[in-house]
Amino acid sequence: MQKLVSLGKILSDINRVKILSLLQRENELCVCEFCDTLKLSQPLVSRHLKQMREADIVATQQKGKWILYSLKHNTILECILINIKDEIQELPQIVSCTARL
Repeated sequence: MQKLVSLGKILSDINRVKILSLLQRENELCVCEFCDTLKLSQPLVSRHLKQMREADIVATQQKGKWILYSLKHNTILECILINIKDEIQELPQIVSCTARL
């Protein structure tokens, strides 16, 4: 039950839903790519990602000095993201972090 409540809290914020949608579309991204793409501050994006890690729906992987975020397998979350699939296309194209490439 607690996982469902945590997921509900994550989905209650439009910026977190956008972050999840971008991860669904792109597979893995770094913080700066979220910030540049969504025009959000780094502290705000980091706080959202921390909440998602604590809810056990986002995984991290370190590549060099970069921490990349990706979605963990979560059946409930996948069902929700399938339902917003059409809206994912309306999100801006990723502003790639050239320093990471």
